[in-house]
Amino acid sequence: MSQNEFYLQGNYAPVSDERAAFDLPVSGDIPPELDGHYLRNGPNPRRPEDHWFAGDGMVHGVHLEGGRARSYRNRYIRTESFTDPFPLYNADGTRNLHASVANTHVVGHAGKILALVESSLPYEITADLATVGCYDFGGALADSMTAHPKTCPDTGELHFFGYGNLHEPYVTYHRATPDGELVVEQPVDVPALTMMHDFCLTADYVIFLDLPVVFDMTLALGGAAMPYRWDDDYGARMGVMRRDDPSAPLRWFDIAPCYVFHTANAYQRDHAIVITGVRYEELWRTDGNDFAHPSHLWEWTLDLRTGIARERQLDDVDTEFPRINDALTGRPTDLVYTAADHALLRYDLAANTISRHDFGDDEPGEATFIARSDAEGDGYLMSYVYRPATDLSDLVILDAGDLGAAPLATVHLPQRVPRGFHGNWFGG
Repeated sequence: MSQNEFYLQGNYAPVSDERAAFDLPVSGDIPPELDGHYLRNGPNPRRPEDHWFAGDGMVHGVHLEGGRARSYRNRYIRTESFTDPFPLYNADGTRNLHASVANTHVVGHAGKILALVESSLPYEITADLATVGCYDFGGALADSMTAHPKTCPDTGELHFFGYGNLHEPYVTYHRATPDGELVVEQPVDVPALTMMHDFCLTADYVIFLDLPVVFDMTLALGGAAMPYRWDDDYGARMGVMRRDDPSAPLRWFDIAPCYVFHTANAYQRDHAIVITGVRYEELWRTDGNDFAHPSHLWEWTLDLRTGIARERQLDDVDTEFPRINDALTGRPTDLVYTAADHALLRYDLAANTISRHDFGDDEPGEATFIARSDAEGDGYLMSYVYRPATDLSDLVILDAGDLGAAPLATVHLPQRVPRGFHGNWFGG
């Protein structure tokens, strides 16, 4: 079976209908304080030949209010290239940043909900999943935006980067005020067009991952949807930028070759920066269809006195999509939540324990943490769970502090939610 055929099977397969349903059936009790929308983005290819990563973005949303599941909707994001596709790169090599599938994440900033893919500008949508249009920070952003921006819990600033130029600078760091004014634009010195999917933020630093999956012109000219490939000669390193002086030279820390799609968090401890993320020993040696390597939770400690990075594997379970209580981004944290094949995991890094919620034959996606109080682990986890026996999906709500317990509530959806990427809770 080819990769494209694989992405047309089971819960990878796209759904054909955009639907709306109201007053959904619920098993259990939805906590009454959960008043808002859970939105999750992901690729929903419209053509059988499309690579899964290149499928048009479709957001699935559930509205909770007053202990009831008021509605479910799923909608494509109507980007400017949705109906009449046009290429990301123009004939002269420049980028058309309005060309987008907007299929990776959905985040909130400055009162807006933004659908993101790292190759393009954001697209604003509403909580009811109508597309407002391309968003460029009032004309100030002429760059793509990572699908994993970070909001500083102390300042409310949004930190992000863009990459994708075929010429230097290959990566540029950006910062926006809480009300959406772009105030920092700083090139990051990397030697080639590396596929930089995520990064980290601490109280004083921004950390970039310069890793050996790099742009390959041969793949691009051959029409590959993901023209990036593993490069044994590129090396791997993490770069530390000072938030108070982003134009100062970065301090680079060499690490063992690997790839990291997703970090969980980073924070400062004594004279070091501690980073947690999911690590692949290798990725895409031949092309963007090679997903044969497992991924595990790892920790990197960057010693700011010695310039040495220490690395250690935290678990041998194949896992992905690490999340934390986002209110603690950049602060010391102990708890990380990840998704495995048929379970959601809770890592307590201080106690060195792992809790899990097993779903049997069913398949959870990424779990989003919704805080109940200021305590780090006091809250709920939400995840779409696919039920192969019925070919339908549910929204499952768990107590994040008691992962082994039965779900607090299960919202039964009228159709399947295909495997996707990332989502968030938008309260109120």
